[in-house]
Amino acid sequence: MPWTPRSLPHAPYARKRDRLDWTVAAEPGREGEDGEEIRRGLTEAPKRLPCRFFYDELGSQLFERISALPEYYLTRTERALLEDVAGEIAARTGACEVVELGSGSSFKTQHLLDAYARLDKALSYVPIDVSPSSLERGAARLLARNPGLAVHAIVGTYEAGLALLAASRPGDARNPRLLVFLGSTIGNLTVAETLHFLRTARAALRPGDWLLIGTDLEKDPRIIDAAYNDSQGVTAAFNLNILRHINRRFRADFALDRFAHRAFYNREERQIEMHLVSLAAQEVRLSALDLIVRLARDETIETEISRKFDLADFAKTLAGCRFEPAAQWSDPRHWFGLSLARAA
Repeated sequence: MPWTPRSLPHAPYARKRDRLDWTVAAEPGREGEDGEEIRRGLTEAPKRLPCRFFYDELGSQLFERISALPEYYLTRTERALLEDVAGEIAARTGACEVVELGSGSSFKTQHLLDAYARLDKALSYVPIDVSPSSLERGAARLLARNPGLAVHAIVGTYEAGLALLAASRPGDARNPRLLVFLGSTIGNLTVAETLHFLRTARAALRPGDWLLIGTDLEKDPRIIDAAYNDSQGVTAAFNLNILRHINRRFRADFALDRFAHRAFYNREERQIEMHLVSLAAQEVRLSALDLIVRLARDETIETEISRKFDLADFAKTLAGCRFEPAAQWSDPRHWFGLSLARAA
């Protein structure tokens, strides 16, 4: 049965007896905060839009298509690495409740869950994502694959999911928690935002809990550039879809055919940057925000950064946020890394 908002209970986070249950992690005042964030971004110089607005239903579908593109090495490299080291991760941590931020359809995570299922057949998995349809597809596949698995899907942002987890963990929890953050999504955050995220994640965990993070590593910029400028134009469609999402959410009139996708590697900042370029001088109205935005020809709106990491430096960052680095892995080409740390 297709997901509808009415089908989900608006109940506190709690393990139910059935193998699948849901929570909508509502954030009080979120709609107003989103509007103010959009207003700030579009009135700054240079203009920007928060990358989380990529992920409406269409945006989530487009990202799944991006993940399968030949140029987009990140997903398949991380998935192969996880398949190789999942058993070692599970052996190091012991049985855990697995919580994943930005889980999507959980294709990569299944290797990790298989490894944990071998340790504890009564395995609990808590995927957190803004896309209910992705959560639904992922849960159906994982439940069919793992007879002992119980899934508690949380529909919401990372912030809402972490706040819910921090406030509602049972005091008699049998296993420690493993918080998983894959896809080098942490690279979408600035240095300051990364530190804030790690401290927030630490606050949602207890001493002895675990954190597993995927990071895209520094490499030949030509490889990185190709991943964000694919020959099929799927990334361009994904980038432009942020305007479609803003149009719907804030009654805006962005004309998508008056913008073009641009992505390039910034060597100095060690990050890829995605922008939307205004193809003409134009005026855009966001009626819900009572805002008019004026753009000059060739003016850009930044929609995403994706920072590239060094594993040794990232271990130091984790240590500075009250995590004890436990292990790191990378693929044979050293294109992608996984870092495991324990909450101190």
